[in-house]
This record gives sequence, C-alpha cells and structure tokens, in this order.
Amino acid sequence: MTTAGAPAPSPLEGVVLFGDVVRSRRRPIGASEWLESLAAELDDTYGDQAMARFEFTQGDELQGLLRPDADPFTAVLSATLRTSAEAPAMRWAVVAGPVLPGRGPATRRTGPAFVTARVTIELARKQRDTLLVLTGDAYADGLLAGTAPVLGSMLRRLTDRQREVARLGLVDGLRQSEIADRLEVARATVSVAERRADVRSLERLLAAVRRIWSEGLVRRDGAR
Repeated sequence: MTTAGAPAPSPLEGVVLFGDVVRSRRRPIGASEWLESLAAELDDTYGDQAMARFEFTQGDELQGLLRPDADPFTAVLSATLRTSAEAPAMRWAVVAGPVLPGRGPATRRTGPAFVTARVTIELARKQRDTLLVLTGDAYADGLLAGTAPVLGSMLRRLTDRQREVARLGLVDGLRQSEIADRLEVARATVSVAERRADVRSLERLLAAVRRIWSEGLVRRDGAR
C-alpha cells in the first residue's frame, strides 16, 4: 500500500502462467489434489526463477509467476507428459508482460500480464486449444499463434507410454538406453514408442517455440 501522495510502484516484468484443468467439475477432488502436488513440484523446479509461489484457485486453475529468463515450457511439459491416471488434461496460457510488485503466491498478484493471461486462457477454452503463448512482440506472437497450439495438441495426443518416454527424453534429457533402464524395458520398446510418438518432430517443434518465445522477448524489450 502506498502512502498519500507517494508514487505508485513501477511494474515489474514477469511471465504469467495459467493452467486450467479440462472438465474439472467431473473430478473436483482429484483435480485439486493434482494441482496441489503440481504446484509444489513446480516451486521446487523453478526455485529462485519464480517471482511468486505457484497456487491454484477454487476453480481448479493453477497460476504461476516467473522471471523473464525462466523457461515456462518446462511447466507445461511437466504437467502434460504424465499418464492419464496421474494427471488430468490441462490447457495453458503463457503471457510475458508487466506485473505489479507484491507479496504472496501468484493467485494474489496482479498487473497487466495477469489480465492478458485471463483473456488468453478464456480464449483457449473457447477455441479448445491446449496452449496459447504471448510475448508482447507482434511478430513473435503471430508465429506462436500457429505453433504453440500445435505443440499442445501433439502433447495431448500421446498415449500413456509415449508420454512416459517423451518426458524422460524431453524433460529429464535421458538417452534411449537410459530411458529403457529407467522403465525396465528393452531399448527397442523405447525406440518404437519414440517413433510412434514422433518424438523427434515434437522435440524440433518445442525448440522452435522456445526460440520464437526468446526472440520475441528480446525484440519487445528492445522496443521499449
């Protein structure tokens, strides 16, 4: 709270994440338990790169606030690349922009980026997109409008086994032989799962989305 006559605090730059559980009303208890577990996991994953703790709302929506140099797609991958028994389907909005200084978890923070994230997650619901991403740079956002939803769709379509294999490769960075050891299966089984999931194309698309995102942030910062 500012004192009378004192200038309002200057906005900070951050990255806002909204993760919405699809059809959460059909499994409210399970959704809440899942989001509580995911929030704790992402707090550990991001550590000092988080500007506020992850927390979820009564409407089964996870909210996070990261520093601009953090990789928001790690959260999306961590939540999505799990078996259907472990986690419900989610849709995501990732928005870079100004946020107001404050304390407490992300659900208690506010600012223009949060407003944009709210509009964006509602658009994702309306369009039935799994992932929408905005950097604030018009050129990058145009490219992301055509690539991020495709990435989300590819992740959603994976089978449980393919998600396990893709998670170990894309998130944990393991090689095929290491994945086979972790899952206690033959390396050929991992190879078949990766081929059917088209993990190579998924990895390339993920790299492209990350690059567009990073370049968009640089251009936006340079234009200010």
